[in-house]
Amino acid sequence: NAAVMGELFRTELQKLQSPFIKTIRGKGLLNAIVIDHPDKDEAAWNLCLSLKENGLLAKPTHGDKIRFAPPLIINKKQILESVDIINISLQILS
Repeated sequence: NAAVMGELFRTELQKLQSPFIKTIRGKGLLNAIVIDHPDKDEAAWNLCLSLKENGLLAKPTHGDKIRFAPPLIINKKQILESVDIINISLQILS
């Protein structure tokens, strides 16, 4: 499940084609995005706050990276909901 849902998560993130996501990386369900923004450190932190307000917890790490580590029993519907929350939350960076 971790391999399949992790691949789905990364594929759906790529479909967003956000100018603020520089890199998507991960293995299984441990994934991260690298933020591409003039104020990378502040942007990653603010994006994590927006994610939290919209119902998704994530951890900023190393300034411009955001780490996602969902539970191993996550399902496809929950992955798609998470990507929708990420898409909505990315709007704060505009």
